Amino acid sequence: MRTAYKVRAYPDPEQAAQLGRTFGCVRLVWNKTLAERRTAYHQRGERTTYQQTDAALTGWKKTQELAFLSEVSSVPLQQTLRHQHTAFSNFFAGRARHPRFKSRSGRQSAHYTRSAFRIRDGELFLAKQKTPLRLAWSFDEVDLRTLDPTTVVVSREPDGRWYATFAVEVDDPALAPGVGPVVGIDLGVADFATLSTGERIPNPRHLARKAKNLARYQRRMARKVKGSNNRRKAKRKVAVAHRKVRHARNDFLHKTTTRLVREHDVIAIEDLNVSGMTASASGTLQAPGKRVRCKAGLNRAVLDASFGEFRRQLEYKAQRCGHTVVVIDRWFPSSKTCSECGHLLRSLSLGTRFWECPACRVRHDREVNAAKNIEAAGRAVLRGKAPGYACGAGVRRPGSPLPRSATKQETAVVRQSA
Repeated sequence: MRTAYKVRAYPDPEQAAQLGRTFGCVRLVWNKTLAERRTAYHQRGERTTYQQTDAALTGWKKTQELAFLSEVSSVPLQQTLRHQHTAFSNFFAGRARHPRFKSRSGRQSAHYTRSAFRIRDGELFLAKQKTPLRLAWSFDEVDLRTLDPTTVVVSREPDGRWYATFAVEVDDPALAPGVGPVVGIDLGVADFATLSTGERIPNPRHLARKAKNLARYQRRMARKVKGSNNRRKAKRKVAVAHRKVRHARNDFLHKTTTRLVREHDVIAIEDLNVSGMTASASGTLQAPGKRVRCKAGLNRAVLDASFGEFRRQLEYKAQRCGHTVVVIDRWFPSSKTCSECGHLLRSLSLGTRFWECPACRVRHDREVNAAKNIEAAGRAVLRGKAPGYACGAGVRRPGSPLPRSATKQETAVVRQSA
């Protein structure tokens, strides 16, 4: 199993200058290779192989204009070609979008394999550097002197902070014993998550709390002359504000997912279409039989909640502990189905937060009822009787995993409560 340790790095001025040149060469190789790939495909209909890009890089180093590429380590440049080849493979396979050009104002990184670095007495030495890179090692249970990383990634964020990431192959951890029952999770914007046990996890709304300061920094940056030092300083302040929001969000997600995995053996969640939920404000979101108008405010709230990252963390942490994450089909009507008798409503408006089942007269809280239905669907998926998937095995099939009521399924009058 692969894992990574990311720590702060503090290069001295000479190391920072050398790494800056490496970042610039990496960016140049990526952009120039991407441009030539596009030209070959659009003008001649040819696809470029990795061997061709490797030969082109060797030729560039021999020219007078690009001879400076030989002044930095060749390993980050070769890794850039490999990453671009993988990016295009993922694009043609439909797993990712088309690779884009890199900007000098974004995050900069350089990947070093084992031939381009060494760890001696707990110190990291990079290629083309004579002194060790100073690190703030914060993992007490891991000794850097005994670490055997396969790759070291040195990066610089837009706010000016430096990081070093160590990718390591480790043994699979021992499976954790069973600690709890199945739980269903209904994700939302008002409350970040509602569990089938009735527990609600509030939405911290990290971006909304920092929106006023962020807007002020962005207005200040917009008034600065492009290319000036004042604009560069203002842009760094904007990046710092974004970093604070990002770190607070990641801290909340890690703490929440770790607790859920530790307390439950099986976690059932919905397969949310986040890209569809965050469509443009002027467009519409297509759903079976209806068109839903998208709002910019809802887009921002959904992106701030980071439902996709929440699911990703749940899945890899559950895999490490030997637990299971069950993903329910996105068209499963969890909110419109009675968790007591299985009665399915024809429609349920988004503003209806409480409703009473016309079949069994049970009053439901919308989120808690949906979480209970997701839990029941998760149990059905584990038995192989419902759409969804667990542990990566696809078993999608149409139909509801819950028992249907014997009551005639017609449009029912829903009693709304405040």
